[in-house]
Amino acid sequence: MSVAKRIIPCLDVDAGRVMKGRSFVDLKVAGEPVEMALKYSREGADELVFLDITATIEYRKTLLNIVRQVAEVLDIPFTVGGGIRNVEDAYEILRNGADKVSINTMAVENPPIITELSKRYGSQCVVVAIDAKRSNKVLSGFEVYTYAARKPTSIDAINWAKQVERLGAGEILLTSIDRDGSKQGYDLELTSKVAINVNIPVIASGGGGSPEHLYKALTIGRADAALAASIFHYNEFSIPFVKKYLHKRGVNVRML
Repeated sequence: MSVAKRIIPCLDVDAGRVMKGRSFVDLKVAGEPVEMALKYSREGADELVFLDITATIEYRKTLLNIVRQVAEVLDIPFTVGGGIRNVEDAYEILRNGADKVSINTMAVENPPIITELSKRYGSQCVVVAIDAKRSNKVLSGFEVYTYAARKPTSIDAINWAKQVERLGAGEILLTSIDRDGSKQGYDLELTSKVAINVNIPVIASGGGGSPEHLYKALTIGRADAALAASIFHYNEFSIPFVKKYLHKRGVNVRML
């Protein structure tokens, strides 16, 4: 049997509250991180991603007290990103209960950190987040952005994905900036282009608005996991509902 596809809720946290916006702006409060983490764990989420979305642009470290509180209520893998500038920052996050760390801006600015983290903690702990936007400046048509999707880099997203795999990343969290928060569906072209060019798992992110969108990301988009926020935060669809939908359509998912 094929490896089960994963459904992963995402908590975008700012000042201790879960936020959600569109294309990384127009943020609104969606809830409290510990309560939402516990809810998703009980509903059957396969993993949880926690992103301190303003840590990098505010040049501060991740809110470790909240990471610790969330970790205490979880019994599923827990990935944390935001504000990681060196190996010591990653260590503090792992020490406070995370199973994996996610790096984005620092990976672009200091690629050897990917290898350093992989050697120290194992590639399974290292997730490289790639925020990409459609652009005619790069060959693939998708340009990497850093600093919470605020800074263009002129780096081709497909080439960067291949490079982070070579450097030791164990997984890629791939977000379409154009689709983020739109609920119009994942960017299947972006997701599939990355997925067919790497041999590590790819998590599709940005645009999930219905069970069908997740289904397409996991099939047409070739993603190994689908990350979503809005549809779960605002109770539009529950995780069990989504998984039943996927199971009925032949997708191998872990059922409660």
